Amino acid sequence: MVNFDAVVIGAGAAGLHCAAIAGQLGARVLLIDHAERVAEKIRISGGGRCNFTNRDTTPAQFVSANPHFCRSALARYTPQDFTALLQRHRIAFHEKHKGQLFCDESSEDIIRMLLRECEAGGVTRWQPCAVGEVTHGASGFDIGTDRGPVRAAQVVIATGGLSIPQIGATDFGHRLARQFGHKIIETRPALVPLTFDAAAWQPFVALAGLSVEALVSTGSGKTRGEFSEDLLFTHRGLSGPAVLQISTYWRPGTPLDLDVVPRHNLQAVLAAAKSTSRRKLSNELAEWLPRRLSDTWLATHPDVQDRSMPEVRDRDIAALAASLKRWSVTPNGTEGYRKAEVTSGGVDTREINSTTLESKRVAGLHFIGEVVDVTGWLGGYNFQWAWASAAACAQSVAKRSVTG
Repeated sequence: MVNFDAVVIGAGAAGLHCAAIAGQLGARVLLIDHAERVAEKIRISGGGRCNFTNRDTTPAQFVSANPHFCRSALARYTPQDFTALLQRHRIAFHEKHKGQLFCDESSEDIIRMLLRECEAGGVTRWQPCAVGEVTHGASGFDIGTDRGPVRAAQVVIATGGLSIPQIGATDFGHRLARQFGHKIIETRPALVPLTFDAAAWQPFVALAGLSVEALVSTGSGKTRGEFSEDLLFTHRGLSGPAVLQISTYWRPGTPLDLDVVPRHNLQAVLAAAKSTSRRKLSNELAEWLPRRLSDTWLATHPDVQDRSMPEVRDRDIAALAASLKRWSVTPNGTEGYRKAEVTSGGVDTREINSTTLESKRVAGLHFIGEVVDVTGWLGGYNFQWAWASAAACAQSVAKRSVTG
């Protein structure tokens, strides 16, 4: 039996950061992961350059059944704290869009940095190494692994969610939480493309690859989401930043409301063109939309005839404008965990201490990162939650380890 102060299960963003900080604060830490390589999500993020945080992070960019839970950790470990770490390791980065920070070179820079931080903390790393049974008793936690049994006073679950199973995602963390009596908020794919009934979507299949700016909303009251971003047509439905963002708020059977001409009063500009232009409606509409979309739209709305502008009825202009400014469509599903960037839902945070990330049910058991019910928007927010929850947990783990 090998003994440690803490065992961190999962060597992704949250697990690596937590192990490194706890180790540097004096805890004897074992980091275990079943995968061949650490931090695959970091590696593939941001097209290989890792959108590692967002300068503008606040609790408002996170979704949870317990929305105030994330406040404490986010306040105590900020984007500036993580960028300072990058600067100490001389990793160059830049802001790309709306506060999103990316590595100048490669996401591998982040991974190497985290591994060096673990080395500085004397962290023992077993990988690949599968974890079997985890039990808890008076002497702490006994953990069965491929490399033999381990005992620790504290265990940190940093195993992530269900997204992208092809790089090793599993439900291990959720199963372990249930084993120890924790409730799981229903999990769903999030930051994921949305799909539509094949027959209903057929008229739009030819638009695959087309991107337009759009205002997208769904839900109502506290569950309402609204985003103004680019929207991308696909063969099966809609994607792009606007749709990935809204997917976290979307629920089956609920429509999306889209404005695909968000910057203009389309009815007013077409009405003005009626008195000054003799061109066809299709040509005028193409001034405000990509030609492929304007032609497809008129083809799918045969009640609005493509006449010369003086011949177009005012009511047809109003109807056409309304259809583009308030396009209501109901997805039939998502592209699933295979293409979801994160998992919404997870371990119920009402059963976790927001300051220490420790279970309120089992002393010494902690949950951090994506495994818990905290889901950030697209744009680096989920990584910031990983860093912040890891730091909060690590400080608690180390304090208990050092003081006994």
